[in-house]
Amino acid sequence: MALKRKLYQKLIDWKDSDRRKPLIIRGARQVGKTTLVREFAKKYDWFIELNLEKADDRLLFEKHQVREIVDILLLQNNLPLGTSNVLVFIDEIQECPQAIQGLRFFHEDFQWLHVICAGSLLEHVIKHIPSFPVGRVQQMVLHPLDFEEFLWAKGNSRMSDLFKHVPVPEQFDDLFFDVFHEYAMIGGMPEVIKVFLSKGSVTYLPEVFDEIWQTYAEDIEKYGRNDTEKKVLRHIVATAAHAQDRITFAGFGNSNYRSREVGEAFQSLHKSRLIRLIYPVTSTAPPQTVDFRRKPRLQFLDTGLLNAILGIQAEMVGIKDLSDFYRGWIIQHLVYQEIQATFSGLDQDLHFWVREKTSSEAEVDLIMPHRNMLLPIEVKSGAQGRLRSLHQFMDATNHDIAVRLIRNHYSVQQVQTIKGKPFKLINLPYYLASKVTECVFSS
Repeated sequence: MALKRKLYQKLIDWKDSDRRKPLIIRGARQVGKTTLVREFAKKYDWFIELNLEKADDRLLFEKHQVREIVDILLLQNNLPLGTSNVLVFIDEIQECPQAIQGLRFFHEDFQWLHVICAGSLLEHVIKHIPSFPVGRVQQMVLHPLDFEEFLWAKGNSRMSDLFKHVPVPEQFDDLFFDVFHEYAMIGGMPEVIKVFLSKGSVTYLPEVFDEIWQTYAEDIEKYGRNDTEKKVLRHIVATAAHAQDRITFAGFGNSNYRSREVGEAFQSLHKSRLIRLIYPVTSTAPPQTVDFRRKPRLQFLDTGLLNAILGIQAEMVGIKDLSDFYRGWIIQHLVYQEIQATFSGLDQDLHFWVREKTSSEAEVDLIMPHRNMLLPIEVKSGAQGRLRSLHQFMDATNHDIAVRLIRNHYSVQQVQTIKGKPFKLINLPYYLASKVTECVFSS
């Protein structure tokens, strides 16, 4: 099984840093947090793993101070105090608030110990902790595998190496599109990819997706603060996959639920990273101005999971252009997922751009902050002259670069907006979504 190699490198940097602090790896369930840490543990001479879903491990933090816990762990593993190159892994840390609070003492009193924690639903636990160790921990987010990691998982080292040097030579585009469409169909959940590669078929995947989705459905009970909120959450999870356009909270999914009830439930799902609320920005230059009053779009954790919920995976077999499939929604969703996976920070969200006026409504699919600009990204086919919203954005922005992700070869066009402003339109094969900035600034 392929590692999350990009985050793995960040773990190596963390290990070697003289500013190292206890590390919390966050992310939804089933994205491979535990597997990643266990593989990384091979870099150490000693590895101590605790799982706080187990009563005995949890009791350590409920009964003892950190100094006593360290003494117990070292004695259990026959290690003297101060032993170097030791990794302590505290899994499912959300099950014990005392363990989260105790991280500050690992940082202050036991810097020679390397400590990594992982957990799901942490956002719902942290808000009830009066003394979260701000400034004494580091945090990273783990996403599903992206396309590059899928190539690594497949074991095609030549394609993986070629993908590092973008843009890929034109003669290989069709091959990369074929593999990307395979990835688009099954998504980036590690267990799904593992089964797919071992069986060589999608036939066995519905059962895997059902198991994963059932795990998330069971978690809903933990999100809801009362019976009403739990009912709203169940309704959202049952209907949200069909919301292809921007949504309104009031009456969501043809329900009678009020805006506040739906909004609070969506915020819980957003924090869990199962379904994210993607709000528009109205600015065309930094800083981004996010408008939370306007209607958001929805983004699921994983496109493969979304396909399974919608029951459309069979229709994707042999597809040649995702721009023409499902009104282009699936490719737009996957592009967001690909770009989002390049971020490991907690609050690094992408947005889309809108201008809503009585006489002119405009929307650009994605806005990506980079350096001193907001980079507009459109995910659609067609002649550049049809990109009216993009033209409006370019007329108002402070730079002259725009990106279009399409089912075609790499090219750069020197074009003008409808008002006559010249700009550079970079057309990228959409399988290069995770390489946007590399391609743009090598053009």
